[in-house]
Amino acid sequence: MNTIRRVYGQLAAVAVMVVACLTLAACGGSGLEKAIKRALIEGDTTQARYDSICSIIKSSPKSYGEFLTEAGEINVEALSRYINEVGSNLRPPMSWNIKAYGVKELTLTIYFERSGSMTPYDTPGGGGQLKKAVNDLINFFPGKEGTKINIVNDNIYPYSGTVDSFLQDRNIYQSTSGTGNASYTDFKLIFEKIIQAQNPGNVSVLVTDLIYSPQNTADVSVEKILNEENSVATSIFKTYKGKSIIVNQLMGDYNGQYYPYNGAPFSYNGKRPFYLIIVADAATIDRMAADDNYSKFLHPGGAVHSYRFNQAQANINFKLVPDWKDNVGRFRPDHGDAGSLTHCEGDRETGVLCFTLAANLKALNKDDAFLTNTANYAVQSQSGFEISIRPITAGDITNNNRPYLDGMTHLITAKGKFNISRDQLSITLNNQFPQWINEASTTSDTNPADPTFSTTTFGLNRFLQGIYDAFSAGNDSYANIVVKLED
Repeated sequence: MNTIRRVYGQLAAVAVMVVACLTLAACGGSGLEKAIKRALIEGDTTQARYDSICSIIKSSPKSYGEFLTEAGEINVEALSRYINEVGSNLRPPMSWNIKAYGVKELTLTIYFERSGSMTPYDTPGGGGQLKKAVNDLINFFPGKEGTKINIVNDNIYPYSGTVDSFLQDRNIYQSTSGTGNASYTDFKLIFEKIIQAQNPGNVSVLVTDLIYSPQNTADVSVEKILNEENSVATSIFKTYKGKSIIVNQLMGDYNGQYYPYNGAPFSYNGKRPFYLIIVADAATIDRMAADDNYSKFLHPGGAVHSYRFNQAQANINFKLVPDWKDNVGRFRPDHGDAGSLTHCEGDRETGVLCFTLAANLKALNKDDAFLTNTANYAVQSQSGFEISIRPITAGDITNNNRPYLDGMTHLITAKGKFNISRDQLSITLNNQFPQWINEASTTSDTNPADPTFSTTTFGLNRFLQGIYDAFSAGNDSYANIVVKLED
């Protein structure tokens, strides 16, 4: 009798659970929908978040059968439609291209700006840094044969030649003369078309001076045009939370007419910044960052600065280096847990405890100027630990420390006075707008004699701040390392 009652009780519980699930599904509050909304709102469109959503579906095949194939695998098309249906009901509407997860081959599309202020970057007498940078992008992208090239200004126009003819062209602006209207560049239209044209696994690169120059700006104040630039950038990228943007700044020879925003054109012969802007699904860039075959593509030679917008928090692999020249005091690594130190004791004379971690920060896709700036980190502990960070060099690696440094990219040294029984050191890399962007920006580009003219771009920080604002909400850090200490 007890067994029968137990069975009836279990059946009743199952029935209640089924009714609850059906009710939630009917009112649009299913666990799947909530998980999708959370991913979109948080901007976390990583492989890990996608996998967690797939786990929800596979754990309840009766509830979510429409998102499974007959073989029990995820129906990517059906799930993609549902995700974007959920996203379309958010305010603002959001989208997430999940189709990249099943793509084996990535494709490359180049968008080459041909405006009046771009042609002086590739004159016969110059060094050709811009053309070399673009050629390198194509050459260092696996499967370059499928690369597509477009010319952009007032719109997007297919390049009439082949990939090989583009690579060999010594005066690309002359050979593309007459393409579009070179008097202005419609960034809003161009970025929207770039994103809308992206198929799963597509990587797009806009080659540009990133000077906002729309039509009909006569008598429009500088502040008004900069505010417009900022708003345009935010409005474009806020809709595409699943995208990630990498901005690379390079320098090139410039010889020709320069067109300032609020002044007469003038001839200039010298260095000027230009930009390679990589646009792809965040998951695609994550995949590329983990693959050495794309290293030279993601880190172009000659890049002065680089920054990736919209990047989920990464898990950082790190190891304590037990025998390092900067270590002070005593401690014992927990070999079963890289994030734990036992038997900790500060130096007997000073009370100082200092230890060094070897960490792999490659997945963060940030340049060393950003990664080694301690102002970008939040460091918390009761003992008042402070950190310093630097790249690992070949000279650092010896036979003794090779097991700890191999596969790692940076050394993080923590120093503080450990005088309690237990502590926890938390090192967080914050999602902060890069200082180099502000330093590379100007609100006046009318004077070529200005010492900063050769290194600054009109309105750069306003446009990139707009991209940052579109992605940064709810994503305040890139990585966190925690080390537990006990005496």
